[in-house]
Parts: sequence; structure tokens; C-alpha cells
Amino acid sequence: MALVITDSNFDELLQSNKPLVVDFWAEWCGPCKMIGPIIEELAHDYEDKVTIGKMDVDDNSEITSRYGIRNIPTILFFKNGQLVDKQVGAAQKSALTLKVEALLS
Repeated sequence: MALVITDSNFDELLQSNKPLVVDFWAEWCGPCKMIGPIIEELAHDYEDKVTIGKMDVDDNSEITSRYGIRNIPTILFFKNGQLVDKQVGAAQKSALTLKVEALLS
């Protein structure tokens, strides 16, 4: 299951040795609901290798502002604490899997 990421636990997760994938979403966002199940599948598929979670933009304005999230869904990909990739808008599982795999290489 995808981790619930908040303003208060984000920096700790970012400092982990594991790559981090954050899905910025909101309950009222239609495309966010479309990719929600894909994020859950990826979280399950990579649970031992990558931390994958969801951040509700309505409840977590600090991190949302820090990374300039203006459109949702936006998925950010971090490796060694650095932002290395981004997906804005809905995407197929195959495209997101490639981005997650790139974090592991």
C-alpha cells in the first residue's frame, strides 16, 4: 500500500537510502483517481526497493509549495535526496514503471 506522505514526514523520507516517489493528488481530482490504483500497484511491486507514497495537496501546502506543484496529479521521483524526474498528468503504468526502474539503476 502506498505510504501517506505529509509535510511532517517528507524530509525524513527524502533522507532515506531508498529512492522516493511522491504522487501529489487531491480527493476532488478526477485524473488523480485514475492513477491512484497504478500508484498502489507500484507501491506493492517495489515495496522493498522504493518508497512510494501519496501526498494530499489540500492538507500539505509546505511541500507542495516547495516543489511548485501547480497541476495534479504530479509525481516526483527522488534519488539520493535529489529530484531526478517528474510526471505531470495521468500516465500509463508502463511509463511510470520505466521511471521507477530508472531510480534503481
